[in-house]
Parts: sequence; C-alpha cells; structure tokens
Amino acid sequence: MSSAITGWEHPDPLQRADDGLNCHHDGQGGKKARQAGSSSSSQPTYSVLDVPPWYLCILLGIQHFLTALGGLVAVPLILAKDLCLQHDPLTQSYLISTIFFVSGLCTLLQVFLGVRLPILQGGTFAFVAPSLAMLSLPAWKCPEWTFNASLVNTSSPEFTEEWQKRIRELQGAIMVASCVQMLVGFSGLIGFLMRFIGPLTIAPTISLVALPLFDSAGSNAGVHWGIAAVTIFLIVLFSQYLKNVAVPVPVCGGKKCHTSKFYLFQVFPVLLALCLSWLLCFVLTVTNALPTAPTAYGHLARTDTKGNVLSQAPWFRFPYPGQWGLPTISLAGVFGIIAGVISSMVESVGDYYACARLVGAPPPPRHAVNRGIGIEGLGCLLAGAWGTGNGTTSYSENVGALGITRVGSRMVMVAAGCLLLAMGVFGKIGAAFATIPTPVIGGMFLVMFGVITAVGISNLQYVDMNSSRNLFIFGFSIYCGLAIPSWVNNNAEKLQTGILQLDQVIQVLLTTGMFVGGFLGFFLDNTIPGSLEERGLLVWNQMQEDSEETAKALEVYRLPCGIGTKVCTSSCTQYLPFWPRLGAGSRERGRNLLARLFQDPSGARGKGASETKL
Repeated sequence: MSSAITGWEHPDPLQRADDGLNCHHDGQGGKKARQAGSSSSSQPTYSVLDVPPWYLCILLGIQHFLTALGGLVAVPLILAKDLCLQHDPLTQSYLISTIFFVSGLCTLLQVFLGVRLPILQGGTFAFVAPSLAMLSLPAWKCPEWTFNASLVNTSSPEFTEEWQKRIRELQGAIMVASCVQMLVGFSGLIGFLMRFIGPLTIAPTISLVALPLFDSAGSNAGVHWGIAAVTIFLIVLFSQYLKNVAVPVPVCGGKKCHTSKFYLFQVFPVLLALCLSWLLCFVLTVTNALPTAPTAYGHLARTDTKGNVLSQAPWFRFPYPGQWGLPTISLAGVFGIIAGVISSMVESVGDYYACARLVGAPPPPRHAVNRGIGIEGLGCLLAGAWGTGNGTTSYSENVGALGITRVGSRMVMVAAGCLLLAMGVFGKIGAAFATIPTPVIGGMFLVMFGVITAVGISNLQYVDMNSSRNLFIFGFSIYCGLAIPSWVNNNAEKLQTGILQLDQVIQVLLTTGMFVGGFLGFFLDNTIPGSLEERGLLVWNQMQEDSEETAKALEVYRLPCGIGTKVCTSSCTQYLPFWPRLGAGSRERGRNLLARLFQDPSGARGKGASETKL
C-alpha cells in the first residue's frame, strides 16, 4: 500500500561498516554465509523456510508492526466520524486495539494455513469506501447533536446505542461478504476469474480505493494546515530525500562490538514524522500558541483535547466476538462490502506474487493462492465478528519491507503476529494512537492515499499504453468512477424504484467509486477486441505458468504438520482446489528446474552457489 513511502528499493537497511558477509540459515538451522559481492547479493539473507535467531525475529517483527502502523490506525480513525465517534476518542482507542488483535490473529492464520508466505494481514481501505457509502444512507446518518462536543455524553446509553447500532450493521455486512470471499477462495473460483481480470481492471479499482477519500483527508488536514504541512514535509523528507542516509549505530555480537549503518529514515519515515509532529503540537499546546476555545481554528491540533483518554483507558482489555452486540444485516451493506471484497482479492493476489519474488520462493501455485484468498475470507469473518468495523487483507507495505530487510522468514511474520495480538490486549497502546492530533492524521492521510492511488496506476506498466483502446478504457473507467458517485450522492431521489432494499443496494453500489470504475474496466477490457499482449494479460498468464508445482514449491506451500503428506492423505483430498498436489512428475520437474537454477550454461555451478561456513 505505501511501499513508495518506506523506500523498499534500497538493498539493505542495516549494512555492516566493514562490508561483512550476509548470513542465512539452511534447512537444518545451521548458518551459512555467501561471499560478499557475489551474484547472490539479490537473494534474501533468510529465505521463507529459514529460522533466524529469536532476537532477530522479534526485532524484525517489531519493524513489520511499525511499517503497518499507519494503515492499521488510519481505518478506525476514518470511520469514526460516520460512526458518530468523532468526539469519543476512548471508543476509538477500543476500535484500534481490536483491529490490532484481529490483525495479529489473521496474520498467524495466513502464515500457518493460508498462502504460507510472510505477509502481514491488517485492515483494508477497500472496505472503507463501501462502508462510508452505506453509513451515508439516510437511515444511518448521524444525528446533528453528535457533531457538537458539548452535547455528547459518551457514557450515556443513548449515545452508546447510536454508534453501536452502526458498527453492528457493518459487522453483519462484513461477515456475510466474507463468506463470499471464502467460497471464491476455497472453491478455486479465484483462479478461474484471474483469466479475465487484468491490469485494466485492477488499475482503476485500486486507484479508486483512495481517490474518493480526499474529502476525509482534506477535512482532517484543514483543522490546521500548518501542522498538516509539517507532517507531510517530514514524511517526504525522510522517505525520499534522506532514505539513503545511514545512521551509525553500535552493534555487539559475541565478544566484539562494531559500528553498523542503519537506514533509519528509510525504514520508519511515517513513524518518525508522526512523533515529531506530535511533539510540535505538544510544545504549541504547552505554550498556548494554539487556541483554547473549542470553536476556534486550530483547536483540534492541541494535544490536551484528548488527553484524558490515556488515563481512562484500561491497562489491559481483551477484545472478544460480539463485544458491541449481535450483528445486524442489510442487503445494501452486503452488496457494498462485496465490491470491496473483490478489490481486496485482486490486490492480494498481486501481493502473493510480489512477496514470493522478494523472499526467494517459487511463484505460488494455484492451490496456495486459493487457500490464501480463502483464509483472508476467514480473517474478514473474524474481523466482522470481533467488531473492527473493517475486514482484513494482505499489506503491500509489508511486502515492500521484505525488500528492505532481505529477511523473508515465516518466523519473523509469526513474531509480528504475536506482537499485534499483545498490542491489541494492551489497552494503553490503542489509547495513545487515538490521541494523535487531527491535523497530523490528515497530513498522514494525504500522503498515504496519494501512494495508494499511485500503486493502482502502476499496474499499467504491463499494458501497452500507446494503444488508444487501453487509454480509452482506463480514462473512461477512472472518470466515471468519480463522476457517477458524485451525481448519485446529489440526486439519490431520481433513482427511487419504490422498493427500499433495492434502492439502498443501487445507491451503495453506485456511490462506491471503485465498484463503478472496476466494473467498467472489467466489462470494456473483456468486450473490446485486443490482443493478450496489448491488454497486459500475457505477463499475468506467464506468472501462472511459472508457478508449476516443483519440489521447491511443494516444500514452501505445503500444509503444516505433515497434513497431506503424512496425515489426511486420502486420495479424495487431491480434488480439493486448495490442497497441495503431490506427484512424482512434479518432483522430477522440480529437480530439473533446481538443477538449472544452480548451473550456468556450461554445466558448472553458478558463482552465487558457493557457500562458506561462518
């Protein structure tokens, strides 16, 4: 999602000053080192099957948590206004803690039972647009008194029921839509659909995830444009201008200490910017440079407007399913979230292939992709049951972080998942993030949403953009994805059919820009004549063919604990679309492929294959 911010293209954030050897584990846990400067420098230090030392797993797990922090915190804060919670930071902190907890749980499920690649799971912006569209229906608009802080009594039963009935409606829609995602994944339907979904469908869909959110970002930043501009400036400074500046840090290993270079600004640009902007707001608050009157411009930039949240929040709070009450279901909400599910699935499939490439794994075979999408659907079901107000998806920014660290071990992501679970239980953590001043959040949103839009457009690199056909499809899809929702919002009464449920479904779908743009892109791309190469499908089909079930692929993507090889080996399971395929032919192809990988054209081992004990 925000890999451009984290600057993952840099070879390594922690580089020895003496240009020492890069280490990795073999399958037995022993360490090996490749010679510095060899052709294997692009290979991961730890591959997906390796197990780094426990302390390194914890440190890198913390980094993955911090990398995903912006997206995890952003989703509840965006939804807060339409849930009538803009003046209840304590409940916002509960939502943040809940999304931490569920993200950790879903990450562990994905690593152990899903696609089995080191991908972190977290809240998805793909669900935000349809959620806001549903909450904008007349039946769910917040009462006027909830917008006035002086009239809001956060402990009153009336106020509690106002926001809880809205989140229960979101819960029900997410849980039903997640069943659709599980069906698409576990039935193998996703593999069939990917034949028709190309870059010209994906680009407008992902781009329109963030483009309609400009109003939310602008409103938050507009609370104090000076603070928002400082936040934006710091993020850009750290992520773009200072990303190659290494900070020397002392590192002790064994009996000897040495100096290492750590690319601090490249790894934590968003976190550093948030902390510095927060500190600036604190100084301006202490010196009373910011107005104290609640109605004055810039008041919400003060750090003491939400200061009581930390004292009110419990030290430990265990989220549980149904904590906001029994979920409710409406047809409009379900159809809207299904549009978000489709967008999320398409983006996740791209993340799987990118992650496999970065961690030195073969491209994921179809059964692993099917299983990964199915487990993501299960994750959305859990997110709905727990009441995050959102679903879960694979995080692109954490895939980018793998390129920074060059550590692709599954155990690192297990550590990150356990850390998220712990952060979700520790109530003060969620409260701390709920007290971030509003313009700081707005500045962060402006940068993040811009990067998400760029990520969507980047899918066009596989398409022939000199083709008038492709230019028409992309331009028309994007423009209609912005124009149609805007018109429907202002003229909802002109689409009345007389059937309330049908009217709500039409309004939610047509006011969800990514559904409108994605549908038009899909329809036009599959009906207007064009070659596979022109449409960008040639590269996508090649990726599917490259995921031939080799011995290495079976080793990486097989189920844990010997499932399918030692237990549950019934021949009937081989017909399940998400079950690993075992066969002598596949193993033989794998041996031949591995032999080619480690030999040059003359038959000798490649330079990168020589290894030395450390």
